[in-house]
Amino acid sequence: MHKAHRLLLLAAPALFAVTSAVAKEGPDQYPNGSENFMAGALPPPGNYFINYLGYYEGDYRDNKGDKVPGLSVSATFDALRFIHVTGHKILGGDWAVHAIVPVAYQRLHTPIPGIGSGSTFGLGDIVIDPIIIGWHFPPDWHLTVGLDIYLPTGKYDANDPTQSIGANYYSFEPIVAFTYLNQGGFEVSAKLMYNIKTKNNDTDYHSGQEFHMDYLVGQHFGPWGVGLAGYYLTQTTDDEVAGRKVPPDGRRGKVFAYGPAVQYNHKGTSFIASWNHEVGVDNRFQGNKFFLKLVTGF
Repeated sequence: MHKAHRLLLLAAPALFAVTSAVAKEGPDQYPNGSENFMAGALPPPGNYFINYLGYYEGDYRDNKGDKVPGLSVSATFDALRFIHVTGHKILGGDWAVHAIVPVAYQRLHTPIPGIGSGSTFGLGDIVIDPIIIGWHFPPDWHLTVGLDIYLPTGKYDANDPTQSIGANYYSFEPIVAFTYLNQGGFEVSAKLMYNIKTKNNDTDYHSGQEFHMDYLVGQHFGPWGVGLAGYYLTQTTDDEVAGRKVPPDGRRGKVFAYGPAVQYNHKGTSFIASWNHEVGVDNRFQGNKFFLKLVTGF
């Protein structure tokens, strides 16, 4: 592979959902850390809207966790999620569907000659899920499963990562999420995901599979909730280009993040703010992520 092309793959875009991205060629299509309070509790039948407004800034780390000079990203993103919980049951659980439409403004700094730095705004990769099932086990437990499908709808330029927001491949992601909330207001929630990607046909690059999870440990006080929240990700298979492992380690990424989260509930609407600080990073950007989240029914 031409040296400039190798650098291009290393620097490949960061965004929606990313905003923390490139252990692989493209971005994280899921915004790690976006779920925390009540992550495993599907709401009653009806229509719901969630808005995720976020900001991320970070520097790239190599396979030894060392900072790569000149490679950094900042991004502001907004994702609109629409959920319909039907009145139908599957295996005794409530059946729901959803769609997520993200947009992002990204600024990427690279050390690539002829590329340098650049910014772009556009649509990210749309997510759909036709099969979400949620169970409630009174008084304390809730469980939800699903299969998210990521579509390559995002803005993409195979020759310039500073102008790319989407990943340019499909992904399929089984999900298991749970919430434990006892009568005293103590909550433990987690959303576990396994991401399986198709090949980017424009570059013959196949990003590796990943296990990742969002988590929260918190306490509710009346309309308020406070907690420790974050995420963990580890890549389980190698990145490949033209069918061969990307040296030296398959560009396997990993990251752990933690930080505070606060929730306020008012007349059927929830407002959530969180900050996640990333540590222990290899083959990814390392930085800080901020979320403002609104959850409401309509």
